[in-house]
Amino acid sequence: MHKAPILETQNICKQFPGVLANDDVSVHLNKGEILAILGENGAGKTTLLNIIYGLYSQDSGEVFINGVQSLIQNPHDAIRHGIGMVHQHFMLVPVFSVIENIILGSEVTWGPLLDRRAARREILELSDAYGLEVDPDAIVEDIPVGVQQRVEILKALFRKANILILDEPTAVLTPQEAKDLFRILRQLKERGVSIVFITHKLKEVLEIADRIIVMRDGKVVGETTPSQTNQNKLANMMVGREVLLRVKKGPAQPKDIVFEIKDLTVKDDTNMEVVHNVSLQVRSGEILGVAGVQGNGQTQLVEATTGLRKADKGTINLNSRYMSFFNPRSLVENGMAHIPEDRHKHGLVLQYPLTDNFVLCTYYQKPFSNGLTRNDKAITENALELIQRFDVRTPSPFTPASNLSGGNQQKVIVARELSRPVKIVVANQPTRGLDVGSIEYIHRTLVEMRDHGIGILLVSAELDEIMGLSDRIAVMYRGEIVAVLDAKKASREELGLLMAGSKIEV
Repeated sequence: MHKAPILETQNICKQFPGVLANDDVSVHLNKGEILAILGENGAGKTTLLNIIYGLYSQDSGEVFINGVQSLIQNPHDAIRHGIGMVHQHFMLVPVFSVIENIILGSEVTWGPLLDRRAARREILELSDAYGLEVDPDAIVEDIPVGVQQRVEILKALFRKANILILDEPTAVLTPQEAKDLFRILRQLKERGVSIVFITHKLKEVLEIADRIIVMRDGKVVGETTPSQTNQNKLANMMVGREVLLRVKKGPAQPKDIVFEIKDLTVKDDTNMEVVHNVSLQVRSGEILGVAGVQGNGQTQLVEATTGLRKADKGTINLNSRYMSFFNPRSLVENGMAHIPEDRHKHGLVLQYPLTDNFVLCTYYQKPFSNGLTRNDKAITENALELIQRFDVRTPSPFTPASNLSGGNQQKVIVARELSRPVKIVVANQPTRGLDVGSIEYIHRTLVEMRDHGIGILLVSAELDEIMGLSDRIAVMYRGEIVAVLDAKKASREELGLLMAGSKIEV
C-alpha cells in the first residue's frame, strides 16, 4: 500500500491586492526527506510556507498531514500538527537566555512553578541527539548568528516538530556556519525529521536536497532531483530564460584614487576595538573586494566609512576631500552610494511607501522638492521608472516597503543608490537574499559602473562573488587587512587560508 506524504498541499491559491501569490500550487513532502523549493523573489515560495505554518490563510485549496485534511488557521495549529518553522529573520527575544527563548510559550512547570531544571535537561538531550551545541544560559544577543539559528531549530524540536520549515536558512550565515547547518540537517533527516526549505543558492540545493521544486509567478513549473540537473538548468527554470551565472567583465582601467581610508580604528557597541589601523585605496574604474569570514570587523569598517559609526581614529578622503565621520548626508552629497548590510535597519523606512524610499537620499533636492514644497509628481515618476528599470515586484509604487519580499526590498535599495550620480559605491552584501536573475542584474550593473569610471568597494561573505567581481581583493582577519591580492592571480585556497588567519606568502 502506498504511504501518504507526511505533508501535502493541493491546489493552494492565495491572492493579495494586485498579486496572485499562489496559483493552484500542489506539492508534497515525504517522511525523512529534504525538499528544496526554488524560485525568484516574488515567486510565491514564502507565501506557500506561511500558509502551511498558519501565518496566512489560503483562499482555496487544502493542506494534508499524513494523508488527513488539516485546518491550519494559526501557528498553534501548525505546532499541534508537528510543524516547526525557522524564519529568515529569527523570532528570538535578544535579551532572553537560550533556555528562556526555547521554552517561551511551551513552559515546563512543576506545579505552579517553572521547572527550569527539567527544561534544561530536555534541551541538552535534544542538543546532544541532533548535534545542536548551545549554551542554555547564554544571552541570545551575545551569541553568533549561526548559534541563534540552532536555538530556533531547538525551539521547534522542543515543541515535538517532525516537519521543519526553513526560510532562506543560510542567508545570514558564513560559509562555515552553512556547512555546519547542512551537517545538522542531515542528522535531522537520519532521525526521521522531514525538512522543506526555500533558498536562492543553487549550489546549496544541489548539495543538500533530495528533491527540488521550482516555482515561478506563483506556480510550480518543474520538479527534479540533484542527480538530474545542474545550476544552469535550475537557473533557467527559475527565471524562464538563460541566466549568466558567471560575471562577464573585461580588464579594469583604474585611474585616480577616488576613495581612501587611512589608519582607521573603530570600536563596536561594547567599546571593543574591532578595526585596527586599516588603510585602503579605491581607484576610479576598479572594484576592490573585501573578503573575510563574517564578524572580522567588516560591518564596523563599512559603518564608519559611510557615516553610520564614529571612528576612534583615522581619516577618510572622498573625491579629493577629507570627510568628517558620522555625517552620511555630506558623504552622499560628495558622491558616495551605500548598499547596507542590514536593509531593515539602515536601508529602508519600512512603513514608508516605495515612492519615499526611492528618494531618501535626495528628497530635499530638485526635482523632488522646491524649498519646503514636495513635488509628488516627480517623486512618483521616479519610483515608476526605477520599479521598471530594476524589476521591483510590487503592485504599486505606493506600497509600503514592509510589504515587499526581502529580495525586492534589496532591489529598492540598489535602485535608489545606483541610479544617481556617484563617485564611489560602498556595497556591503549587495546580493544577499536575491535570486539568480536579480544577482545577474546587480553584478552586471556594478561592472558597468566600474567601466564608466566609478570606484566600488565591495564587501561580501560570498567568496564566489568576491572572486567573480573584484579586480583587487583585500582580505580582512580580526579587524586587520592581512593581504591585498590581484584578483586574477588569487586562488580560492589561498584566500581561504588568509581568511582563516594563516600566514602565507602573497
